[in-house]
Amino acid sequence: MVGGRDGLPRCRAQRPGRAVGSTPEQVAAYLHHRPVGELYGIGRAQEQRLVRFGVHTIGLLAQLPEATVQRVLGGRAGRQLREVARGIDRRVVVVPTELPHSTAAQRRFALDTLSPEAVHAALLSLSVELGDRLRTRRQAARTIMMTVTLADRSQVHRSRQLPGGPSAHTEDLRDTAYEMFRALGFQRARVRGIALRCEQLVDAAAVAEQLSFDQGRERRLRAEKAIDLLNARFGYGTVEPAASYRQAG
Repeated sequence: MVGGRDGLPRCRAQRPGRAVGSTPEQVAAYLHHRPVGELYGIGRAQEQRLVRFGVHTIGLLAQLPEATVQRVLGGRAGRQLREVARGIDRRVVVVPTELPHSTAAQRRFALDTLSPEAVHAALLSLSVELGDRLRTRRQAARTIMMTVTLADRSQVHRSRQLPGGPSAHTEDLRDTAYEMFRALGFQRARVRGIALRCEQLVDAAAVAEQLSFDQGRERRLRAEKAIDLLNARFGYGTVEPAASYRQAG
């Protein structure tokens, strides 16, 4: 690419194994003999017009008067490509700063199921995935939305706020998802798929961590941190609950 954010020219393609100097003069010397078709942002029709005009290299394009290039390629396009060939890029670099406001995951059963155990395993797997994602992003969710797809392809939607406030802990997501599914009161409804969406995401640093006198929960949260470290080092899914659903696609 020509015209990087550091102000130095860039070439769209380089031959493997070729080292290019870091100073503007070294980069310009390298680009001088490169085919004009390698210029970042140039179209095939523009390349052909320049070649017919006798401009085969980026260096020749950079040396042409601006009025000449504009006559060949058009006013704005000609000016921009000539500037890029000279290592000038006036485009504004846009860096995304906002994290997503929601995140979702879904599981689809190979066969429609009546088994609450299979659904619970899928919900546990979803909670593990979403919890890991939120903690990696340093976010916490206020609300969970559940979508259950039935055998007739109809869907049931439910939404609930996490009772203890915003959280990214797997067990908080899991317990809320379990309760939401129990509240549906399905008896003989065959489930084809299930999805969870964490919504109203907030910065985890702004969430007050409530003190807990539940020793079991404290141990589970310490184990969660250890699991996160292992998964970060060896890849997601290296360590996860044995009961999480593995067959759902």
